[in-house]
Amino acid sequence: MIDPVSTPLLITPLLAFGISVIVHAVALQVFPRVGLLDFPERYGLSRTPIPYPTGILAVAAFLLLLSIRSEFSTENTSLMAGILILATTSFIDDRAPLSPILRFSVQAFVAILLVSGGIRIDAVTNPLPGVLSDASSLVLSSGWALALSAVFTVVWLLFTINALNWFDGIPGQVSMLSVIAFLTIGFLAVSDRVNQPSLALLAFILAGIALGALLFDFPPPKLLMGDTGAMFFGLMIGVLTISSGGKVATAFLVLGVPLIDVLFVIVRRLRSGQAPWKGNATDQHLHHRLLNKGFSPRQVILLTAAIGAAFGITALFLSTGGKVIAGVLLFLVMVGLSWYSEKK
Repeated sequence: MIDPVSTPLLITPLLAFGISVIVHAVALQVFPRVGLLDFPERYGLSRTPIPYPTGILAVAAFLLLLSIRSEFSTENTSLMAGILILATTSFIDDRAPLSPILRFSVQAFVAILLVSGGIRIDAVTNPLPGVLSDASSLVLSSGWALALSAVFTVVWLLFTINALNWFDGIPGQVSMLSVIAFLTIGFLAVSDRVNQPSLALLAFILAGIALGALLFDFPPPKLLMGDTGAMFFGLMIGVLTISSGGKVATAFLVLGVPLIDVLFVIVRRLRSGQAPWKGNATDQHLHHRLLNKGFSPRQVILLTAAIGAAFGITALFLSTGGKVIAGVLLFLVMVGLSWYSEKK
């Protein structure tokens, strides 16, 4: 996507971080003047409204750098168009809630748009070489395989978009997890066994933007990114992990807490006869239940970040088979946390 030869891996991410800090600092002054504030009364809060949704700033910063540094291609064009469509819809929804069906329809359209533009997983690592195939990776080149790849890509993008959005119950939580996820993807991409500097650069740019946002929305927050920011970061994590060969297993280990938590919540909602996208008072996410157990917002964020960082760093050194084992261990950790958080 981005030419790594003309853009040093260090300078541009630092520029992204600087731009992110500046635009968020400016937002503290400008957003209140134009009425872009949150609605604390909706959630029974008595605090003064703060700038919201500042996630549009992360989107703008990324699109600016992408348009300057990237070469023209169908893939880049579809990516930029998809980001704009999702960000615009999310921004409107943050100000005046839209129908869940409309939001999901837009997300699905964006995912299909990206797939049609060439953003899809084109190969998978073979966890059992010599059994499933003699090759270390399986290239998806036939008609049925490409169709399956397209379906998986759409489902994966919808999953990452909504997992991060639903996990955005505490300010700073999505920003922190996004920083960890993008850094992990970036370091994996520059490793000798992957060697994809272009993908690494994109990941480090996004890490810089997310880190700039984190400085302002870490509890107690000075501003809120809203669904606009959460869905943007979720989309980009999904895109990076299925681009250039796919790194879904790595993303699962880094984002295991929100991804598995979303699965648990969906199962609870379906068991109660409720639509998966409609919440109720008894199916709270893990961070809500931890808060009810007496955890502070900062403690919840640091706990989820520690789990993501630990499994993310581990993923850098594991084979595909090892990642599968780590994924099972992570699932058991989440089962344990779910059991602990539900105990009276």
